[in-house]
Amino acid sequence: MNRPVETVWALLSDPERYRTWVPGTVESTGRLGQWPQVGSALAYRVGVGRLTLPGRTVVRVCEPPTRLELEAILGKAGSARIAIRLTRWGRDTLVIVDEHPLRGPAASLHIAPFEFVLHLRHRLLLARLASAVEEAPPAPEREHAASGGGEHG
Repeated sequence: MNRPVETVWALLSDPERYRTWVPGTVESTGRLGQWPQVGSALAYRVGVGRLTLPGRTVVRVCEPPTRLELEAILGKAGSARIAIRLTRWGRDTLVIVDEHPLRGPAASLHIAPFEFVLHLRHRLLLARLASAVEEAPPAPEREHAASGGGEHG
């Protein structure tokens, strides 16, 4: 992403912006605790058009500004672990997303077609995250230097 780690983290830490980068999230319906503290949660609806389901995402690990691990829960459909790591990459940020089903029917779907769909979802999530992050104005040059950023890291 063409922004420093702190800018990417600020977006991930903003519960009001969650649906801008998470595919399928159509509306936020509530919040528990102080996002993204461990144990805090966001409630929302996921789906397409009139076909939506209630969902909830709980923060399981929070290590600002480089690591956020979430559990996305979709009722009887089960849940998934989503680990997001941010790494300084010169002035920019390398974002790595790792998602695995934890519970429910999806937990047994480690098969090629499911993995392909998950791969497409990650590409969409990263594209949406990059778009949302890059809408933020770039940090002044002196902030990059103070944060250890630079052309070669």
